[in-house]
Parts: sequence; C-alpha cells; structure tokens
Amino acid sequence: MSYPSEPFINGRYTSSATGQPTNLINPATEEVFASVSSVQAKDVDEAIEGADRAFRQSWRDIPPGRRAEILFNIAKILRANVESIAQLESRCVGKPIADARDEVALGARVFEFYAGAVSKFGGQTLPVSRGGFDFTLRQPMGVVAAIVPWNFPFPIACWKVAPALAAGNTVVLKPASISPLSALLLGQLSVEAGLPAGVLQVLPGSGREIGNQLVLHPMVRKISFTGSTEVGRGIMELAARGLKRVSLELGGKSPNIVFADADIEQAATNSPMSVFGNTGQDCCARSRVLVERKVMDCFVEKFIAATKKLIIGDPASEATQIGPLVSAGQRAVVEDFMASARSQKRSIVSGGQRWGSKGYFFEPTIILEPEITDRVWREEIFGPVVCIRAFDDESEMIEEVNDSPYGLSGSIWTHDIRRALRVARRVESGVLSINSHSSVHVEAPFGGFKQSGLGRDLGMAAMEGYTELKNIYIAD
Repeated sequence: MSYPSEPFINGRYTSSATGQPTNLINPATEEVFASVSSVQAKDVDEAIEGADRAFRQSWRDIPPGRRAEILFNIAKILRANVESIAQLESRCVGKPIADARDEVALGARVFEFYAGAVSKFGGQTLPVSRGGFDFTLRQPMGVVAAIVPWNFPFPIACWKVAPALAAGNTVVLKPASISPLSALLLGQLSVEAGLPAGVLQVLPGSGREIGNQLVLHPMVRKISFTGSTEVGRGIMELAARGLKRVSLELGGKSPNIVFADADIEQAATNSPMSVFGNTGQDCCARSRVLVERKVMDCFVEKFIAATKKLIIGDPASEATQIGPLVSAGQRAVVEDFMASARSQKRSIVSGGQRWGSKGYFFEPTIILEPEITDRVWREEIFGPVVCIRAFDDESEMIEEVNDSPYGLSGSIWTHDIRRALRVARRVESGVLSINSHSSVHVEAPFGGFKQSGLGRDLGMAAMEGYTELKNIYIAD
C-alpha cells in the first residue's frame, strides 16, 4: 500500500524545505511503516501565502452554487475511497478497521451537510427605529488554520475544513505529527473533486513549531484547534497578541449518570464502549460513572460482564472492538495513573495491565469507589480506564459532577423525563445525551463549557464561527 509522504501545498505534494522525515509507527506492531517529510518555516509561509492568494483571487468570489457543488464532489470522492482512507487511519493510530470506515463515512456526511448549508446560510434584514433599511452579511474571514488531533484524525479534519470552506474561507490544515496520512490524502482528493489549488493546504510536522507559526502569522484570521486543554490555553495566549478569532475543543472528564429507574440492563451493557471505545482516547469518554446506590451492585456486575466480552486485538480484524493505545508514551501515561490508584489501594476489579506481547495494548480497566480527590477521578486519562462511584442524593451528585474543570459531554440514564431535564439543565456540559451515549451529530453543535473549550464544531454554529458579521444601514 502506498502512502502520501510530502506536504500538500498549492494543489500538489511538494518536497519540503529540508525534507526532514517523521517515521510513523503502527501502534499494533510497534514497527515503522511509513515516513512523511515535515514542513519547515519556509513551507508554512508558502502555504499561508498561497491560501491567502487563493482566497482573494478565487475562492471567496466563487458563486455559492459552485462552492456547494465542489463540496458535494468531495463527499462523493471520499465515499469512493473509504477503504483506502480507513486503512491509513487504522495503521497510523491503531483504530479498529470497522470504526475507521465509519469515521470516513462520517467525514463524507460532514461535507454533504455543509454543501447543502451553503445556500441556506446568510444574514438578516432588521427593522431599526430611525427607518431606512438595515441588513447583516455573514462574510468569510480569509485564511483559517485548522489544527487537529491524533485520536480522530480524519473526521475532526472534516469537521473543521468543510464548514470553513462552505463559508468561503481557505484552510491551512495541520494534522498531528503521528497521524498525517489521511489529511494529506484529503488534500489530494479535494483537488481531484474540483477544489482550486491553494484553498486547502496540509502541513505535516511538529505541532508546537508549526502551530505557533500558524497562530502568529498575520495572514491567518482564525485558529480552530482540537486537543489538550494545556495546548489550547497556549494557543489562546498567542492568538491574543493579534486578537485572532479562536475556537477550541479541549479536554473532558465526562460523567455517566445512572438513576435507579433507568433500564439498568441497557445502561450497563452500553456504557463500556462509551469509555473504552477508541481505547479510551476520546475527550467525550464517560470515564466518571455515578450510579444511584440502590442499583450499584447490579449495574457494576452487568458492566463488568459487558466489558469482559469486548474483543481486543489486531485493528485489521473485522471483529476487533478495542485496539492499542496510540503510542508507547500514551501507554506510559495510563500506567502512571494506574500506579497512582494502586498506591492508594483503590479497588481495581477488572483490567489494569498491558495486553498481549506486541503493540501498545492495555486492558479495559474498572476502578470502584475512588475518592473524589483521586487523580483517576479528576484528571483526563485518555486511556481505557473508568471509575464508578455510588450516590444517594441527586443534588449532591450534581455538585460532584460539576466539581471539575471540564464540561464537554455526558449521559443521563432515567425514565423520568422531568428528572432528565432537571439534571440536564444543572450539569455544566456542552453536550448531553439522555438514555444514550451519542455525543456527535453532524447537524448539531459540538463543544464544551469551562476548560473543555469555547466555540462549536458541527451544525450551523460552526459556519457562524468561520464568518465575520457585518451590519449595513441604508438611509431612506
């Protein structure tokens, strides 16, 4: 299988200024399977200048109908290349192949949604007190820098690229250094679908070096970032120097709240994949489970049984549900959390160890009744570890849920609709699901409260975030 190995600049794969390679390691085998040239400062400048030129000379003035047609074409070509893109994702980050295919299909749906949104997105006419005619315009910003993570490389790239293009911007896309392949292929396929050269640039390489240059460059008007809260904070500080527009989707420590009147069988059998899916490397992972005490034993028994049925193994296998962690470094992070839990003599009732003799695998791990001050309860682990605590009082439970710097996602399980709405209003989170673990809907806004970020991906809110709002008044 061939792999893209060069930056995608101004409509073609281009040898970088120095051609320094980054070796890509298959986390399931621990073997190098590809290398990609990392861009240098000169390449970044060239890409930004090319994106600015493409914006001013073509893309912002292309009729909306043609813009929509191109986005639909991108979706079509993505669907025709699902298998090749999915294979890249699986080998780069250890994602089970069935999940990788689903994520490529999600990316295609994102492009289809924003292609359809082009003709339905605009300003307003406003009655004003002094008479005359007042109206607003939603205008593109210009060059947008999109910085995406390694845990869901392809769909999150699409979440950012598609609405930015639909709104009339050009995009410089920075994939994570360890997972650049699907983004590089997206650049090529987009041009094949009719996207003008320079409208989408893709820059592999060091996140810190390239990211800082993108944030500080005067031609970049907005930065859209998904990643850790620590890095997001640094981006926001740098962006403040130029008063850049910023949207940030950051960390999470999401709750999974189970009331006694819920369907315990459904809640317990569905909950494991809400935290162990993608090997726990998910900012939406429901890693804090709070169960009403009277059903705690029943829930835990069923949760453990469902967890033990999960299939761990080769990401290339159609049956695999849990693949490896992305790197030896990420596995070391998880093991450090487990060492902390063991030193505090916490009850680890399942998992807690490496799995297999090769690859960065780690067993799905269940910890019962940690203290609310424990690291495993408070900090984002980004691995297959869940903590379960019992609660007695609804109000105290909500205080415990909200006693977190994060507020991204979460689930509530109950058959009492009044309770569901009451609790949902009080939980400090940007995305909640009732009797479900579904966090992502292409049509709906996605993002967090507090240190889980600001701004929104997906839905029409994302397009708003890639535009400037202009008001125009015409006197009688």
